[in-house]
Amino acid sequence: MSGMVRTVRGDVPAETIGRIVFHEHLLYDLVRPAERAAVDDAPITLANRWQVDYRSNENRNNARQTDPQIAATELERFSQDGGSLLVDQSTFGIGRDPEGLRAASGASGVHVVAAAGTYVADYLDAETLALDIDGLEARFIAEVESGLDGTMVRAGLIGEIGTSYPILPVERRALVAAARASRRTGAAISVHPGRHRDAPFEIVSILSEAGADLSRVVICHMDRTYPDGSGVRELLATGVCVEWDFFGIEQSHYWFGEVELPTDLQRLHLIRRLFDEGWADRILVSHDICTCTRMTHWGGHGYGHLLRNGPDLMARAGFSPEQIDILLRRTPLRLLTLDVPTFNQE
Repeated sequence: MSGMVRTVRGDVPAETIGRIVFHEHLLYDLVRPAERAAVDDAPITLANRWQVDYRSNENRNNARQTDPQIAATELERFSQDGGSLLVDQSTFGIGRDPEGLRAASGASGVHVVAAAGTYVADYLDAETLALDIDGLEARFIAEVESGLDGTMVRAGLIGEIGTSYPILPVERRALVAAARASRRTGAAISVHPGRHRDAPFEIVSILSEAGADLSRVVICHMDRTYPDGSGVRELLATGVCVEWDFFGIEQSHYWFGEVELPTDLQRLHLIRRLFDEGWADRILVSHDICTCTRMTHWGGHGYGHLLRNGPDLMARAGFSPEQIDILLRRTPLRLLTLDVPTFNQE
């Protein structure tokens, strides 16, 4: 790999980076903005941890992690599992903290990539909701080229751009702005689709019409959008990359709806079939950790699960060492690599 990866501590040569988790959240606040000042839910304890995790969206304390020191410890454990780089896809609206990410990365020595862009409309302030496409485009470009939220910490990815179903007007504008900003900066795009089977195809249509390079677009959350895999091949045929990012969630119950989630091994058997069909370089895997109970600090599997336990499962599913490297390094690294002027943060 030639080119650079833009991390929170500066640009890093791509060839020096090892294994990657592409879609995570280290510092985040997914409590809805109107509720953030008055969260009085039970604290997470050893006694209630399993139940809080099982019904992950009900305890609001489970939806926020804003301590850079906890993030640094999680990154240290990730490194012990062989992790080299973690992408925090916390966009504007869900507690993005660029300086906190930089501090955690510096304390742990692990590379972290921060995200430009906006989350779903419900999490955006009035100023952002009022922005037109040009305003959002200028903002996203500045987040990659100059810095996030008034800091000098630059983003290395656009997204996860948040969308609902149906897509709301500001979300549609953000997708068009992301396509334009991606062309200008070279940064890839990641998109959170609404919870409907048609949502990814509507997103692709908007991005394509706006001129996005679909080979550098990732549609997230295949696990809950197409849990049995039906629809994934049609989505891949549009030219985008697809992502299974619920690894480590080993339960059929999905707390946001009547969806039967696959297990890790079921995910890998499906991905292996897609590899056999020629889609190997368009598939990503990650955990999308955005609840405390999935972090090691609260007894969860942590950001290193795919690196610690994944290779054995992948071998059981028939993956070769080279194919494992494609999943855990080469494909995410290709998407993160920029061919742009270099910035050094330190």
